[in-house]
Amino acid sequence: MAKIVRMHQVGAPEVLCIEEVEVGQPGPGQVRLRQGAVGLNFADTYFRSGLYPVPLPAGMGVEAAGTVEAVGPDVAQFRVGDRVTYTGFLNTLGAYATERLVPASALIRLPEAISLETAAAMTMRGLTAAYLMRRIHDFKPGDTLLLHAAAGGVGLIVSQWARLLGVTVIGTVSSPAKARLALEHGCSHVIDYSREDVAARAREITQGRGVTAVFDSVGKNTFMGSLDSLMRRGLMVCVGTASGPIPPFDPQLLAVKGSLYLTRPALADYIADPLEKAALAEELFDHVASGRIRIEIHQRYALEEAVQAHRDLESRKTTGSSVFVC
Repeated sequence: MAKIVRMHQVGAPEVLCIEEVEVGQPGPGQVRLRQGAVGLNFADTYFRSGLYPVPLPAGMGVEAAGTVEAVGPDVAQFRVGDRVTYTGFLNTLGAYATERLVPASALIRLPEAISLETAAAMTMRGLTAAYLMRRIHDFKPGDTLLLHAAAGGVGLIVSQWARLLGVTVIGTVSSPAKARLALEHGCSHVIDYSREDVAARAREITQGRGVTAVFDSVGKNTFMGSLDSLMRRGLMVCVGTASGPIPPFDPQLLAVKGSLYLTRPALADYIADPLEKAALAEELFDHVASGRIRIEIHQRYALEEAVQAHRDLESRKTTGSSVFVC
């Protein structure tokens, strides 16, 4: 029997419960995966709260890594014993589990140099960082990036990747400890948003020019400050809404603030093409395997601790990446 985390209604972390289920044999296009580690992402809370509606009851989580135990009909690209990782959206929902059936199309084969825990901690975050740094904008040495939540899982990967490209990163944080972590991972400057005006400080750092781009995963509370931090014709990238959805606004605002560009990308649209997904994963894995990008796992939980894990995530107690160890 496999252990899974499931919810029968949406709401606070307490709606999560652990159950035992019989997984069964993989069907056409599926594999049965024995999972070694499961990724914990802020997006998981959107499913749990109902912000991302799904039919109930529902599993939780969209990212994990493990070993193939069985393959279904028509699956030729994987064999029993292969080490794999995956991330996705609705097609991989239900990752909080010790064992499960997964579409083979979602899987990425892991190099030997990368452990299951590291893979679970970085697949979604790493592929997100990969498309942000390699697809959203043609970053060049000398560009400046304002990075919100710089001490988070995505933030630590983005700042290291940006440093490799010669991009100056200004990270926002909420405490001295998070500031130190961000500086250790590639940020050239940090702004404590709890006591500093982010836009004013960003313009001070850039001698009044403003930054080339902003990666904003916070949303409602930071949106206007992010726009005010940008240089003329700068790029605003909305990659999350941790503080709540961005209120409606008149697009004329973008013109008033300097003919700004704005995009709200989703990882699913950057890994939908198998070739592009493979290219992004290959570049990510190469950086991690070589040590150029370090993956920091700062929190480890058992599946039985899912409620506490979500509490920690929403209260901003976590830094780096978090995983469930199966």
